[in-house]
Amino acid sequence: MSLTAGIVGLPNVGKSTLFNAITNSQVLAENYPFATINPNVGVVEVPDERMDEIVKLFNPKRTIYTTFEFTDIAGLVKGASKGEGLGNQFLSHIRQTDAICHVVRCFDDPDIMHVDGSVDPIRDIETINFELCIADLETVENRIGKVYRKALAKEKGYAEEYALLLKLKEALSAGRSSRYLEFTKEEKAILSSYQLLTDKPVIYIANMSDEDIADPSTNAYFQKVKEYAAKEGSEAIAICASMEQELSSLNKEEKEAFMNDLGIQKSGLDQIIQAAYHLLGLRTFFTVGEPECRAWTFHEGMLAPQCAGIIHTDFEKGFIRAEIYSYEDLAEYHTEQSLKEHGKIRLEGKNYVMQDGDVVFFRFNV
Repeated sequence: MSLTAGIVGLPNVGKSTLFNAITNSQVLAENYPFATINPNVGVVEVPDERMDEIVKLFNPKRTIYTTFEFTDIAGLVKGASKGEGLGNQFLSHIRQTDAICHVVRCFDDPDIMHVDGSVDPIRDIETINFELCIADLETVENRIGKVYRKALAKEKGYAEEYALLLKLKEALSAGRSSRYLEFTKEEKAILSSYQLLTDKPVIYIANMSDEDIADPSTNAYFQKVKEYAAKEGSEAIAICASMEQELSSLNKEEKEAFMNDLGIQKSGLDQIIQAAYHLLGLRTFFTVGEPECRAWTFHEGMLAPQCAGIIHTDFEKGFIRAEIYSYEDLAEYHTEQSLKEHGKIRLEGKNYVMQDGDVVFFRFNV
């Protein structure tokens, strides 16, 4: 299940530094606009303390965590929707992602130029949001041109689509993102085919100095970003990208010691990865045993046979039943034998809706 979040922002806000930290890779991260020309893609493990505990209980020969994909997209600038900077090339890269991680500069540093000459996180956010709205408006207006006559002729389905397009046009023309409009189930089905940039869920990532990250509440820029995100129903996460890059080069013990010294409970990277994972409605189930313990990604609301199909298509085709217990029960009783004795292992059929943290053994026959 390959889903990706695109890392976007104005030039020189720390996108590529953050990407280096996320993937522990070395993409170009220089102090000038458009250092990143082609989108860089990295796959990262999703941190999960439950998996860590499962490994301790089963001591498997192999451990596989769930993964998530991030794409580093070059910096947008004012006028990108009209071809400024590297323009529509970058907008097309964003269109291919499932969610947006919007990096915002929340630090002062005279040695690092700002494309607009000063630090103003809300202006920066609105610059990019406006460009995405304009790009979507062009998509909507092009579609209106194709649908109008068919709607006028009362061809089936086109009147409803035309009404939806007019609603989108009004909002986008006013600089309102489509994700904040309410849609019916039928409208959502039509909307998905447009691949609108402003329909993608967003996490705002406030990149601040290492002096501020120990207590982000003291950073006035971050407070503004938090307020802006709250109004949208989005999430804001405080990080220090340069420090996260340094942390990514350390082993687990060194990383924990470093964070303890700084008084940080959870790294910014872990927060971003987990937030992006859950933002897209992704959840985790586990398969366990001495040969292998593995975490699997599924969409919230999926049924047991569909989740079996994630492992192998034959599992879904020949699904008989699923033997399931919860991670919470495993954490309490420690062994499958004890779980059986306490009646915590249950049998579920084809209509069972899988839950986050389910530990499962699928029975099938092909």
